[in-house]
Amino acid sequence: MTTVQDIVNISDLRLAVSAKSPAAITADALIVGVESPGTSVNLGPSASAKLSRALSELAELAGASGSADSVTVIPAPSNVSARLVAFTGLGATSTPNDDAAHAESLRRAAGAAVRQLAGKATSVVVALPATSVTEVQAVAEGLGMGAFSYTAQKVHTLDKQSAPVDSATVCVAKDLAKQSHAAVERAAHVIKAVRTARNLVDLSPDTANPEFVADYAVAAAGGSKVKVTVLAEKELARGNFGGLLGVGQGSVNGPRLVKLEWAPAKAKRHVAFVGKGITFDSGGLSLKPPASMMTMKSDMAGAAAVLATVMAAAELKLPVAVTGWLCLAENLPSATATRPGDVLTMHSGHTVEVLNTDAEGRLVLADGLWAAGQEDPDLLVDIATLTGAQMVALGNRTAAVMGDEAARDMVTEAASAVGEASWAMPLPEHLRASLNSNVADIKNMGDKFGGMLVAGLFLREFVPEIKGNRVPWAHVDIAGPSFNEGSPWGYTPKEGTGFGVRTLLSVAENYAS
Repeated sequence: MTTVQDIVNISDLRLAVSAKSPAAITADALIVGVESPGTSVNLGPSASAKLSRALSELAELAGASGSADSVTVIPAPSNVSARLVAFTGLGATSTPNDDAAHAESLRRAAGAAVRQLAGKATSVVVALPATSVTEVQAVAEGLGMGAFSYTAQKVHTLDKQSAPVDSATVCVAKDLAKQSHAAVERAAHVIKAVRTARNLVDLSPDTANPEFVADYAVAAAGGSKVKVTVLAEKELARGNFGGLLGVGQGSVNGPRLVKLEWAPAKAKRHVAFVGKGITFDSGGLSLKPPASMMTMKSDMAGAAAVLATVMAAAELKLPVAVTGWLCLAENLPSATATRPGDVLTMHSGHTVEVLNTDAEGRLVLADGLWAAGQEDPDLLVDIATLTGAQMVALGNRTAAVMGDEAARDMVTEAASAVGEASWAMPLPEHLRASLNSNVADIKNMGDKFGGMLVAGLFLREFVPEIKGNRVPWAHVDIAGPSFNEGSPWGYTPKEGTGFGVRTLLSVAENYAS
């Protein structure tokens, strides 16, 4: 049986920085970048022109490509201390004219290389064209995210699984070495946070029920300065959290609302994150087709991202208050489940007519948003695997961001800076009327077309006004990018991706500065 400690004690990639020539460092493999188009190798400023020319000739002979996600592994030549050389494509976005795109190309190239080296190498030395602290951090992040392997529930096949890379040395120019140590250290915290979210999402739903995730939050915060408060059924009933209780009442595993607080003494700003945490979504009585249920352990990816972000903010000692709210429930059909046509009374006092029990994420988020908003944060962001319409509109790799224009744009800019794809979407007022109910204050379903936007409009109703002004708010729909059903790519593994962690952490850092 998988325990909380199995997930708390996740392994980390050991990272180091060196100003030595990459050819002189002993490791299982040397990772070098190949520019696109062509086969020219770009090892960055840490390597000599002679070494670059020699490896470029080898890359051409080996048929290496500069295309993104292209990795070619060959035996190393005699003048390289490593046993293997891995040529990794830098992709078409490797132009230095766009700093964020260039950093992401490095992040992705590093991740693709270590993924391909699983089972072939446990230690790597990395020579990629990183010429700034930001780019060095991107390389380190790509290495850590690409070397991830989910092993928490492996038993008999664990030894047969290709062992991931567990140590990496990033080569940098001498004048960048001192600054790069801090960048790599920060990257290690980011990597840990992303891996935490991935592990929680990948866990089977019979293990990661609401109580388990709440217990994990308590265990993860142990020994830190993060305060954790858990509300179970009795406390939720006293607080009239009708959304959480209504969604969770069909399961023997009761709902939980978990609050995590990182509150440094001198913090002048406060950001609050609310995460959808449906640990398994059958659709309730509005039952999903069987094929649509197969990945529904991932419906708590928003809560996983929020939990990991708060812990990372504390480990980084960010001088900003960061509060996380995990809205945890299991949505199952039973004799006690909420029925289509039921009316729930929410924590805000609003009544909601439930027309579709599979539109449950917005119900638990509504309770969380209202509770978080009462503390009058400077920014309120919810993140959720909310709608299939998000994937119809933007595909499986790009998140949708809605909300107040300033808050929405700030979140999309933060996402772009860290390499997470997002797109700003509107909240058209004409769609709001479709949520009107004859028997309650609002329905949980509206127009079918524009369903992603209708869900955003529903959530907006539960962002409170404090002193006459609505709390600045943004909603991030990560239904597609939070879970990869296809083949791994770049630093992105199969199944849980940890998407959203880096965006939320970037948002918190922006407020800290």
